[in-house]
Amino acid sequence: MNKHQKIIFYSAIGIFIGLAALIVVLIVQNNSKSATAQQAVEQLDSITLANDRLQLTNEFNQLSSDFQQYEDQQVYLKNDSIIKQYDEARARVKTLLGQLEKERNNNNANRAKIKQLEGEIATLKGIVKHYLEEIKRLGEENAGLKREIEQVQQRNQSLASENESAQRSNAELTQTVARARKLQITNLRLQAFKGNDKNEKNITRAKKLGVFFTVSPNVTAAAGMKDFYVRIKSPEDEVLGGGVAFSAEGASLHGTAHRQVEYDNQEVGVAVYWPVNTTLTPGAYRVEVFCDGRLLDSRSFTMTK
Repeated sequence: MNKHQKIIFYSAIGIFIGLAALIVVLIVQNNSKSATAQQAVEQLDSITLANDRLQLTNEFNQLSSDFQQYEDQQVYLKNDSIIKQYDEARARVKTLLGQLEKERNNNNANRAKIKQLEGEIATLKGIVKHYLEEIKRLGEENAGLKREIEQVQQRNQSLASENESAQRSNAELTQTVARARKLQITNLRLQAFKGNDKNEKNITRAKKLGVFFTVSPNVTAAAGMKDFYVRIKSPEDEVLGGGVAFSAEGASLHGTAHRQVEYDNQEVGVAVYWPVNTTLTPGAYRVEVFCDGRLLDSRSFTMTK
């Protein structure tokens, strides 16, 4: 082998060795890049799964919070079937979330759990939506019933007011009729008499007292026999006689004397006498006349000695 051939031979060997080394370097670099890429993919998957887990957890918590604020309105529901469905679905999601936390390093299992959680949370959303729609519907019904009740109450108040007004009118009418039918008397006077029925000026010597009055005409009053009761009070404010009992002005009273008179709605004079059975004293004597349970007139008379 000449010198030129040796140079070519050794040059070829050098080139071969260089190519082999380059191939080795390229293979090593490629394997290193593949490992780095695989690690990057795995890290990206982990970050994505962590983000999905966080989003699912936040969505579940938000959903639970939205539902919780309406739980005090369960009274609107006719049954608790929606509550039961929600509680069961929420318990299932909590279990899946717990399993998801335990399997952080198993991306394939996490993907399956996330898929299942998405379905469960979608079910929860449907339940909550139905729950809120039911509450809204029943709330509107209750609002309608409340308005009806308020309207009924207003009508009742109006009727009560009308009834009260009618009662007042009836009471006023009754009082008016009663006043119209009440007998009226005039010329009420008190006279002392001697034993021979002549007038006596000295009250201490009186043997009889007479009360006189005139009943006025009244076409609205009931005609017929009328009982007139007379009370004579001494200056000591004692009722003379006190033996005639009757009722008037809502009370039971004792009178001095009584007289029954036929009344035909025309004017009639009435005299009521009381025989004196004690010594009378000078002073102011009060005379009261009653009929049909009412006080017709009351006057004071001064009797002297």
